[in-house]
Amino acid sequence: MIGWRRVTEDDFPLLGTWLEQPHVARWWNHETTPEAVRRDFGPTARGEEPAQDFLALLDDQPFGLVQRCRLIDYSEYLDELRPVIEVPVGAMSLDYLIGDRGQTGRGLGPAMLTSMVARTWSDHPESDCVIVPVVAANRASWRALEKARFRRAAQGHLTPDNPIDDPLHYVYRLDREV
Repeated sequence: MIGWRRVTEDDFPLLGTWLEQPHVARWWNHETTPEAVRRDFGPTARGEEPAQDFLALLDDQPFGLVQRCRLIDYSEYLDELRPVIEVPVGAMSLDYLIGDRGQTGRGLGPAMLTSMVARTWSDHPESDCVIVPVVAANRASWRALEKARFRRAAQGHLTPDNPIDDPLHYVYRLDREV
C-alpha cells in the first residue's frame, strides 16, 4: 500500500538526489543545486503556492514524488493547454517521478498514480477529472498513465520541460466515476 506525506524542506536533499538521477533528469530537466531545489520546491512546501508536493511512500520509505495542482490556479499553463484539450473548471493535473532507478519497472508508477487520483477525489470533491500532458517521447510515463486507467484524450504541441524534446505531447485524462 502506498502512503503519502507532504514534502517539507527537510526533503530537499532527497529531491536534489532524485533530480540528478539520469532517468529523472532526462524528463524533468531541473537544476539540482541545493539553492535551485529550495527556490523551486520551497514555496510549495511553505504553502505559498497553490500546488501540493507529496512524497510517495512504500513501507514508510520515500520512493517517488507527485506534484498536484488545480489547473485553474496556473493561468499560463492553462492558456497553453486549452487549444489542445477542453479543460473543465475543476480539472486537476499531476506530475510525477520515481526517484530510485531500482524502483522503476515494478508497477509502482501506475500504483502511485492510482493512489494519488483516489486521494485527489477525496481531497478535492469538486474536481471532476485529472488531465496530464506527457511529452510523446516519454513512453514509460504515458504507459504508467494508461495502466492507471487514464485514456489518451488529445495530442498537440506544448512547451516541453526539456528543450531537446519535440513539442508533441499526449494528453491523458481520467474522469471521476459517478
